[in-house]
Amino acid sequence: MAAPVSPSAASTGGLAPIRVLVVDDSAFMRFTIAKHLAAASRLQVVATARDGGEALEMIPRCQPDVVTLDVEMPGLDGLSTLREIMRRFPMPVVMLSSLTTDGAVETVQALTWGAVDFVPKPTNKADIGLVMDEVIGKVLHAAHANVKNLAGPAALEIWPPSASTKTSRRLRPHDRVVVIGSSTGGPRALNTLIPALAPDLPAAFIIVQHMPTGFTHSLAERLDSISKIRVKEAQPGDRLEAGMALVAPGGFHLTVEQSGQVLLNQNPPVHGVRPAVDVTLASIVQHFGGSTIGVILTGMGNDGTNGAALIHSSGGKVIAEHESTCVVWGMPRSVVEAGLADFISPLHEIAAHLDEEVRTPTISSLRMG
Repeated sequence: MAAPVSPSAASTGGLAPIRVLVVDDSAFMRFTIAKHLAAASRLQVVATARDGGEALEMIPRCQPDVVTLDVEMPGLDGLSTLREIMRRFPMPVVMLSSLTTDGAVETVQALTWGAVDFVPKPTNKADIGLVMDEVIGKVLHAAHANVKNLAGPAALEIWPPSASTKTSRRLRPHDRVVVIGSSTGGPRALNTLIPALAPDLPAAFIIVQHMPTGFTHSLAERLDSISKIRVKEAQPGDRLEAGMALVAPGGFHLTVEQSGQVLLNQNPPVHGVRPAVDVTLASIVQHFGGSTIGVILTGMGNDGTNGAALIHSSGGKVIAEHESTCVVWGMPRSVVEAGLADFISPLHEIAAHLDEEVRTPTISSLRMG
């Protein structure tokens, strides 16, 4: 199917246009997405496809740089199409997801199977402009993602049910608090890191993943189903517990009281995001000082750098993901270049560093109320 063509490289400052394939079963959405992308600087819509089968036929012919892919399609659905793309010709994929519960579950699955990012579909026509702006931004960013760190067997694992009984306990003096921050590429990174954590670690975990409202619950459920520790989306009144990870809910900043009780707020976004890693880290360092460990994973921007500085000033430790395993080496790079990383580790080595650090006694103790 023919699609609008955006300006040539000559009109984009000499930079080659980013070639995009739009895949959606809705004719209206195909037209709308293609129209907005084609009008954007540096983007060129090379084709549109009605379903996954058609998309897989077009990719070798059209050679797109990025694919926008609907999650819910008849025939070969978005997840099956994504698996085939990552297996046969790995490239950046941005998913378009509905805001339903099923849509959220499938979106989280897609992000762990290799999609770079996702955009919730508009629920009414008034939101189309804002959503299309988000699509444009994420396609531009996706074009620079390190997709070789998304492809491979780990990206295609099945989401298994969890049958084990997990326990957690209240924090004790000298237990640690670990804050894990991530953004683009984060769900898949978390899918590797969290299941590798031992259930007897004397530490509480907080996960701050840049993700909108409605999707962090599914992320927490997925992580819980494949991990040895408990994982749940944080709710007001929850307390930090050893052997449990709380996921900051989309749309809320997560802070804690001195007692370890969780507080959620909708104060303005920080670094353009809510939840923000820096907000959570500042709160944790305030109450737990040198018992804090920060882990900054793949993601765009510099969220987490200010918090890493606070950790260092209090005697805590910071682990930054190594560039070699990042989908986007932005957040970790900012921490590394600021000289705040105690360890710079490939993703598959971070759990071992955490295990060693958490089990090492510290002078600091938790100031629990």
